Amino acid sequence: MEIKSDHIYLHLLENAPFNRGAMKVYEGVAGNLFAFSCKLSFDFGFEGYVSFNAKTKLIDHYCKMLGAKHAGGTLMIIDTEAATFLMNSYFRNK
Repeated sequence: MEIKSDHIYLHLLENAPFNRGAMKVYEGVAGNLFAFSCKLSFDFGFEGYVSFNAKTKLIDHYCKMLGAKHAGGTLMIIDTEAATFLMNSYFRNK
């Protein structure tokens, strides 16, 4: 994770081998990490913006599951609306 001048950039996000497929140990690890990145973005005053490069076969998945926008090539962007949705999904106020 890197703090840029106007957003958070995720260099690499990947599940551990034991946490892939039908026999994975934990649910929601990647989503939780994206939500945490969005929270940091808000904390730094970046309005929730997060960017990352996706593996080509995961671009559609990230659009559907995270609300990320495809910005060309493998670049993906999570905007304020998607960031708010992710934070509300993973961080519940008590």
